[in-house]
Amino acid sequence: MAALTMSVPTAGGTAVTVNNASASDTITQAQLGTQGCILLVRTAGTINTITISDGGATPAGNPASVSGVATVATGVKAFQISPSQVNLGTGLVTITSTPTTALTYEVYPA
Repeated sequence: MAALTMSVPTAGGTAVTVNNASASDTITQAQLGTQGCILLVRTAGTINTITISDGGATPAGNPASVSGVATVATGVKAFQISPSQVNLGTGLVTITSTPTTALTYEVYPA
């Protein structure tokens, strides 16, 4: 499990951190703040399936069920991640991907 680094844009410009994807990556509750973040997923020649955890629960108290989302084979897909997706037990949002071939992430505040 790898912790993703967030890039925070400024008026003067910011060097962007490109995170290499692993099978399981995380974003902390502190990084999300109250507004959440944008996860940019970049692919180069491979369709990947991205699953983002959800810390919510059903009315019966069961963990929220999430489904994987396919990326494009080559290009960029953006995901909004909400603070409500944090697992309160760990303080993390977990992003899993399969495969991780030619897959990178960029994380920006929302």
